[in-house]
Amino acid sequence: MQSATEDCSDIVKRDPNKRGQDGVYVIYPDIRREVYCDMTTDGGGWTVIQRREDGDVDFYRTWTEYKEGFGNITKNHWIGNDAIHALTKDKDKNLRIDLQRHNGQKAYAVYTNFYIGDEDNKYTLTVSGYSGTAGDGLADHNSMKFTTKDQDNDGGAGNCARAWYGAWWFNFCYQAKLNGKYAQTELSGHEHMVWRKWKDSKQKALKRSKMMIRSK
Repeated sequence: MQSATEDCSDIVKRDPNKRGQDGVYVIYPDIRREVYCDMTTDGGGWTVIQRREDGDVDFYRTWTEYKEGFGNITKNHWIGNDAIHALTKDKDKNLRIDLQRHNGQKAYAVYTNFYIGDEDNKYTLTVSGYSGTAGDGLADHNSMKFTTKDQDNDGGAGNCARAWYGAWWFNFCYQAKLNGKYAQTELSGHEHMVWRKWKDSKQKALKRSKMMIRSK
């Protein structure tokens, strides 16, 4: 009997003709889930867990909304922390993050080790093994719990999610934050979606981001 399809990389392994065919597929990491598969980037087989393209979806959301996921999986969305845990609990996933500025510049970050804990452990982040062109924006967030506007689990005295208008694995507070407020231009400010390690980006608002995982 054929085993269940656990992520997008399983789909490519079983049917190499799917390579190059980005779109919505069904996988079973725990339960039946519809996900968006990037079948093109670096050989394909990537399961998209977050994407920002414009300001159509508000990412300033509650713990429950981040737990369950929200948005349109073909555009702006967060797949859900329960889903990310289910996809990464075997600790065999790479993470790739693609970024784009409003001026058209692009960069990426790849991590060879990425997984998060379950809800009881506040979806604690484990990430390491950086390579890429964007700079290691997640190093400061390793081992941090997830924080939302209504649940403070960060390393600071206040709530970083409230202070900087987003939800993330905040430390005190961040070097990267891809769930911040969307800006239509390259504004500079802590509340926006930013990746501070990318060249001279500092607090410059990004135009696009995409987080995706693939089995090692």
